Amino acid sequence: MTSVILIVKLLRESVWFAINSVIANKLRTVLTLLGITIGIFAIISVFSIVDSLERQIRNSITALGDQVVYVQKWPWGGFDGQYRWWDYMGRPVPHIRELEEVQRRTVSVDAAAFVASLSRRVEYLNTSIENVTIMGVTEDYDQVRNFDMEGGRFFSALESATGRNVVVLGFDLAENLFPNVDPIGRNVKIFGQNAIVIGIFEKEGMGGFGDSHDDVLVMPLSYLNQFIDVNQERFNPFIMAKGKPGISNQQLIDELTGVMRAVRRLPPMADNNFALNETSLLSEGFDGLFAIIKMAGWIIGGFSILVGGFGIANIMFVSVRERTSIIGIQKALGAKNYFILWQFLFESIMLSLMGGIVGLLLVFTGTTIVARVFEIDFLLSTSNILLGINVSAIIGLVSGFIPAWSAARLDPVEAIRSTG
Repeated sequence: MTSVILIVKLLRESVWFAINSVIANKLRTVLTLLGITIGIFAIISVFSIVDSLERQIRNSITALGDQVVYVQKWPWGGFDGQYRWWDYMGRPVPHIRELEEVQRRTVSVDAAAFVASLSRRVEYLNTSIENVTIMGVTEDYDQVRNFDMEGGRFFSALESATGRNVVVLGFDLAENLFPNVDPIGRNVKIFGQNAIVIGIFEKEGMGGFGDSHDDVLVMPLSYLNQFIDVNQERFNPFIMAKGKPGISNQQLIDELTGVMRAVRRLPPMADNNFALNETSLLSEGFDGLFAIIKMAGWIIGGFSILVGGFGIANIMFVSVRERTSIIGIQKALGAKNYFILWQFLFESIMLSLMGGIVGLLLVFTGTTIVARVFEIDFLLSTSNILLGINVSAIIGLVSGFIPAWSAARLDPVEAIRSTG
């Protein structure tokens, strides 16, 4: 009980001394704590930005599917600086016939889809939007790619097989084309031809890889094939394959490797002329990238915090000098060395926390404004708030230790004689 009372007394006196120090030396305190404020602002701002980007990218990777393998010409890579792009230039792109072989020959594939895309103008009455991403997909696309429908439906296997002129619009695209009208059942014009809107994707938000459906128009591949050759490389064709429940990605990759080599009639000693990509490659690459960015945040903010730490140490040395006689009186009345030590340490921590809290308030204000103006998922998380507070407290503890130690070691007689 006595120790609790002592701690409460220490806290009360330290807070009081810290407040008096701020009031008595406003300009000095503000300039000193500015370093802590800027440092915490820099570090937590970088971390908040990185967390926001990481959250968006993780969501995009989840949407791509963690049990989906992509058969493509180009491998995903480049994070380690060893991406030998010239080795892949001569590879053929996936062909629609290869999708049929994958579906026929594999036993571990639950669903597979072929995708090709390009950019074109989309029109509705007097409204037109340029450079809309047009995606042609086969009927199993909705079983491979994760998405929800805001309204209407996805096209059926029969509509896909017969090449019906039906389309599904992204949420933002639908709002821009039909600002005050229900799009379902209405015609949009693509390639100079009318197509019926049968569904609207639910809003997904900004994707980390440009994979969001929000500004995309999706149609049956067989319908798109009436206007272009979907097997040409400039339309970025690829195959998406999802494994059956209980099938690991490695098992799926092993089987797809054998099937694709057989379909392309590669000799036993020949290298693969295709890439099998999975989302874990992206996750591993971005783990390293985000670690580097966070390290940069520590370095950027670290210099400001270092300057702020020296400033707090200077304030505490001045505070010790100004209160030398008071320290002598306290010790003469029986105050122990640890009481004096903790009194000044608490004061140092309080001053540092003031600067850190101001920095956190600036970050909170900035994230709130950016989130509302740009309508993005950008916020100051609880973990970053706790990080800012902990860093501020540690800086205060480290910066104030030597001044507090010197105050605790003062001789009471000499201290009382001091005039400050």
